[in-house]
Amino acid sequence: MPDLLLELFSEEIPARMQAKAADDLRRMVTDKLVAEGLVYEGAKAFATPRRLALTVHGIPARQPDLKTERRGPKMGAPDAAVQGFLKATGLNSLDEAKIQRDPKGDFYIALIEKPGRDAIDVLAEILPVIIRTFPWPKSMRWGARSGKPGSLSWVRPLHAITATFGPETEEPDVVKFSVDGIETGQTTYGHRFMAPAAINVRRFEDYEAKLKAAKVILDPQARKDIIFADAKELTFAQGFELVEDQVLLDEVSGLVEWPVVMMGSFEPEYLAIPEEVIRATIRNNQKCFVVRDSKTGKLTNKFVLTANIEAADGGKTIVSGNERVIRPRLSDAKFFYETDLKTKLEDRLPKFEQIVFHEKLGTQAARIKRIERLAAEIAPLVGADVAKAKRAAHLAKADLLTEVVGEFPEVQGLMGKYYALAQGEDTSVAAACEEHYKPQGPTDRVPTDPVSVAVALADKLDTLVGFWAIDEKPTGSKDPYALRRAALGVIRLIAENNLRLSLMKVAASALAGLSVKSADAEKLPSDLLAFFADRLKVQLREQGARHDLVDAVFALGGQDDLLMIVRRVEALGKFLESDDGKNLLAGIKRASNILGIEEKKDKRAFDGAPDAALYGLAEEKALAKAIGEVQAEASAAVAREDFAAAMSAMAKLRPPVDAFFEKVRVNDDDPKVRENRLKLLNEIRSATRAVADFSKIQD
Repeated sequence: MPDLLLELFSEEIPARMQAKAADDLRRMVTDKLVAEGLVYEGAKAFATPRRLALTVHGIPARQPDLKTERRGPKMGAPDAAVQGFLKATGLNSLDEAKIQRDPKGDFYIALIEKPGRDAIDVLAEILPVIIRTFPWPKSMRWGARSGKPGSLSWVRPLHAITATFGPETEEPDVVKFSVDGIETGQTTYGHRFMAPAAINVRRFEDYEAKLKAAKVILDPQARKDIIFADAKELTFAQGFELVEDQVLLDEVSGLVEWPVVMMGSFEPEYLAIPEEVIRATIRNNQKCFVVRDSKTGKLTNKFVLTANIEAADGGKTIVSGNERVIRPRLSDAKFFYETDLKTKLEDRLPKFEQIVFHEKLGTQAARIKRIERLAAEIAPLVGADVAKAKRAAHLAKADLLTEVVGEFPEVQGLMGKYYALAQGEDTSVAAACEEHYKPQGPTDRVPTDPVSVAVALADKLDTLVGFWAIDEKPTGSKDPYALRRAALGVIRLIAENNLRLSLMKVAASALAGLSVKSADAEKLPSDLLAFFADRLKVQLREQGARHDLVDAVFALGGQDDLLMIVRRVEALGKFLESDDGKNLLAGIKRASNILGIEEKKDKRAFDGAPDAALYGLAEEKALAKAIGEVQAEASAAVAREDFAAAMSAMAKLRPPVDAFFEKVRVNDDDPKVRENRLKLLNEIRSATRAVADFSKIQD
């Protein structure tokens, strides 16, 4: 079966756009092929700075023939309807139609046969449309062609289109079409400097091999592997260690077609700057990797760069050029850092009076005061020193106004720690300046120092309560203030530090500190708690737990101790994995279903204690006795927060519940006996609610 080779050769594509562009090209072409009845065997897309390429193999040579039936008018219909039917179906007369009998009458049916087209003709039709409608995040139009302005909108000027199609055993054909005056062909070009001559290609294997010979590594992953391996080898040979950076590696691989790794250096005096600032300077300005001393673990005055050419002088000029750029950048960073050290963090705070956090929530200064007050309230609950928590909250945002953070926003918090230590602050206070932003995602580190935990909780809860109070909640996929991330951060801080605190009380306290008053102030803490419940479900689901168990626990009401909820959910999950748990759940569900039906029928609830005098069967008495014992035992276990023991107590209900449903007819002919048995079923439901609302659990 034939294969397709497509290459779009252009000026340099921004590295950040390449991966998505390659994926978009593969998706758009293969979706169109399938829609046209051309089901392929496999497809793979590639990107380099100057080209997008796609290979699709195993495409049928022709579309399948299509046979469809089209129903027409009834026999005896007006002539106008008949003529319209003949015109629409291409029939010459009704003699070419079939008659289909139907309860509503006899109808004409046209059998329409549409022969499939050659795949190469289909490709010539769909490919130019894809090119013209390609979804670049940013694109441009450029110079005139043949005296007319260019009409194609593309990320950078497009120079050539290679498109071939054919079986492996034959010479492929060119898929002929043109876009904005660019005719398709079999010609591409190698490396811009080392092999710029035109290259004639046939199919993908030939294309990839010829590009490699012309100093172009087509596969982005292959370029990454070369850069990473060569950088590791180069640093190791000199007794150093590469500081790995996957994001930078992805970007650098999109900047070169023929990666050549080299090492440069800078003056040792710049090592006095914090390592993170050195790394940010070199990474952001020159896309270079930094290097550690393998013995001390500290940064060295070396860096690793990736060139796009094998230079005649062995790269000396390239290395020297990078060093000339990096040196003044590091000099600036050193100046910023030393300038920042001259001003204490608290002396920067008055400027926050003029900086608005949110028009409805006041200034940054007002927010810092709220966080400071809330951190002091949370501190005793998490085992933190109140004075240190207040001090840390007071200083935590100050580094936002420093020169270094203004230049490199990614080191905010971290620089606060460095500056706090430099001015002699307590180590816990300094650590909290960095860690109060954490965790910033599901894989980010969770602070464990109590002072950091107190300030981190205060920061996130102030954000959540504030935006809830002004009704700026997340909607759908929109979450401009990262409130979902803040809620997940609170959950992880509590769960991973085994903290006991009432979210409702802390949220109410945070609300009291706001200058803006919510119209639904009374509902806000509980509404916010429901949001935490949703975030907790997401987290547990990602960890492999069942989100319906969270519903079963939250349904009991008054549950705002997240740590206890997590522990209860864990115990409930383990219990339901056992045979006793599964069978008891089935029994409880059966009891709930019967109660629901009968309560709806009688328009009443069957609450209240059953009358023991009406128990006529041993199974009733045994169940009633078991319910009393289990309810007391489970409630006591829950009170001492031993949820495993509570589940073990619940398991004792399984035999009497099974026996009851096997031997006892609930809807007895005697109305009093029936009512009593329904009350007994309600007792089952009430007893199990000591640990969870089993009606919320999915079978």
